Amino acid sequence: MSVIVEIIDTLEYKVEKLFVRTKGLEKKNQDLQSELTKAAQIIQKQYAEIEALKKQYDTLKIANSLLGSDNNKRETKLKINSLIREIDYCIAQLSD
Repeated sequence: MSVIVEIIDTLEYKVEKLFVRTKGLEKKNQDLQSELTKAAQIIQKQYAEIEALKKQYDTLKIANSLLGSDNNKRETKLKINSLIREIDYCIAQLSD
């Protein structure tokens, strides 16, 4: 009978130890999920900032070309032509 009690005690100890370890892993998993969410938000914010800076850079290139710089003249002309086409399209839509 003493052997059975000893086996049961050992089994209870191992189950309790396993339960504690499971709780610890669940906590760690939750912390990692939170950290992952924060990192994803930071990445999204940085992506939006990069896009805004790219637009600002393109605007500055066009403004520089309009001020007389020989750099990026082709791009400026293409952008102006694109804007003219867009305005023409809008006028055509308003005419209909």
